[in-house]
Amino acid sequence: MTSPQPDLVYKYRAFSNLSMAMLVEDTLFFADPSTFNDPLDTKPRLKADLATPALEAVLEKLMVTRLEAELSAAAKIIHYRGPKTLEHIARRSQSTFANRLADIRYNATDPDNAFQDPLGYSLERHIETEVLRRYEKGIVAFAERSDCPLMWSHYGDQHRGFCIGYGASDVVGLHKVKYGGLPILKASLVQAMLAGGDRAQSQVDAAVLLRKAKDWAYEREWRLIGQRGSQDSLLEMTEVVFGLRCPTAVQFTIIRALAGRSREVAFFAIHPRPGTFELIKSPLDIDDVCRGWPRRAADYNFDDVFDEVIDDAAKPD
Repeated sequence: MTSPQPDLVYKYRAFSNLSMAMLVEDTLFFADPSTFNDPLDTKPRLKADLATPALEAVLEKLMVTRLEAELSAAAKIIHYRGPKTLEHIARRSQSTFANRLADIRYNATDPDNAFQDPLGYSLERHIETEVLRRYEKGIVAFAERSDCPLMWSHYGDQHRGFCIGYGASDVVGLHKVKYGGLPILKASLVQAMLAGGDRAQSQVDAAVLLRKAKDWAYEREWRLIGQRGSQDSLLEMTEVVFGLRCPTAVQFTIIRALAGRSREVAFFAIHPRPGTFELIKSPLDIDDVCRGWPRRAADYNFDDVFDEVIDDAAKPD
């Protein structure tokens, strides 16, 4: 059963020049998954549930397809085109694969190899590498909640940062992360994907990009997948939520930075629910935050303050 898409998703951020640029430019950063704090994220292990000839055929399809794409892209850059070029690319790709397979088979005969099935193991690792190379994409991670204590501590600079809310109900391509199970990708599923199975393709996508250990379930994460780097946002920014420790100067800066936006953004603050460990989100009094800001130190006459203290001290009881 598919989970219903939430009305809002949230991006927790620390205050920085990059997060300010993200706000005022209305962009999202599609990060390289290798930079994520979980080194097991997007790294499933391939399970060889096929016989050796089938594994070799899967590796051939993966490698030859990749090599042909790389060589075709290179030929396009230097303006090589035509049937002879395509034939050369096909021969070169097939030859490269044949040489690699010969090396794999030869290395599997090493008597010092400790694996019970060294050829199968080597084919597993090569197929795994080729599959993951197909997923050199960027990911933007969002959370379902703006009041999760762990998210504020882990991603919101220990409540000194803020959380951006985006409308998500009608966004295409937003995927829910699943937690638990095993980080396993069956070779037979890759085989079905290469045969053109749409369902198999979706299952491989999910196994690589959308599964995490159950310990991360508190994140209740949704993901956008696209080209790595900064991209115009596909989601409409609707609100900004400030953490418990977010300085007033930071709140003022963000409120002012978004003041001229063509579509207004609502501002909220996180507070503890009295007598509990729960957090609640409540509307922010913008006038109260902006009152007295920006301040000028020279406007404060400290001599007058001390004169008042001296005068009060000199008065009889």
